[in-house]
Amino acid sequence: MLRFLMILPLILWFNVFEVFGQLHKKNKSHELSLVSGGCYYIGELNPNKHLGNNAKLSGGLTYRNNISRRIGFRAGVMYGSAEYWDKNSNDPWRANRNLNFRNDFYEFSFITEVNYFDYQLNSKDKISPYLFSGICYYRMDPQGFTQGNWISLQTLGTEGQWSNSGDQYKLAGFSIPFGFGLKMNMFGFAGISFEWGIRKTWTDYFDDASTVYTNPKDQVHNQGQLSLTLSDPSIDQFRLDSNNPGDINKKNSEGMMRGDPSNNDLYGFALISLNFRLDRPATNCFK
Repeated sequence: MLRFLMILPLILWFNVFEVFGQLHKKNKSHELSLVSGGCYYIGELNPNKHLGNNAKLSGGLTYRNNISRRIGFRAGVMYGSAEYWDKNSNDPWRANRNLNFRNDFYEFSFITEVNYFDYQLNSKDKISPYLFSGICYYRMDPQGFTQGNWISLQTLGTEGQWSNSGDQYKLAGFSIPFGFGLKMNMFGFAGISFEWGIRKTWTDYFDDASTVYTNPKDQVHNQGQLSLTLSDPSIDQFRLDSNNPGDINKKNSEGMMRGDPSNNDLYGFALISLNFRLDRPATNCFK
């Protein structure tokens, strides 16, 4: 299904060009939307479960410019948060790995919507499904939990990025959103919409996990004990001997898989929006 949704940009832009020749001033409108819902991610700590009990609260604001009853462009800002713990997994390997992360991030988006039916707020149009895609820019801060505190992970180099400062993953990037929704008129002055969408990123570090464990001696020497603790909190793991720092008295996990670099992370939203028309007074008489 995700592969199908990823071709939405081509489908949407084809419809945009088709509609340009049918524009009429009365079909244009502007909206402001208050947005709230749940946020989640797909990656090393949550490889395939969409939504579920781990969805975190998100919210934002959207401005929409409808150039017709079928095509709209929207710009928005969203706050999202994702938090996952290996210890809650039913997979024994992931439960033993025992990683955790929290990522609070902001997203700035420019998105194209295509309505399946003619639709306009404050009009006779009642309801329409829609598809959407576009481009987003996000800023994130992956953190790990230890000793009662959330610690930012990027500068700790949990997978050896300290060996070359240029190897640190970026905390900002672009993503491609795609998904679908349903919008409805209400009372002549507002509308409501329900939407699900996923974002394809070009990073595998949304959760700070991607490749392999580093040499624990090098990890402590270059980044300190905190970096090692957050790099490998696994239950059956190596430990540093407190009396002989640098000596390993359990197995050394160096080179073992910590993540899966073959797949980049995704994040998504399930949202509800309250939409208000800006360019026409509220009325109960739909025209």
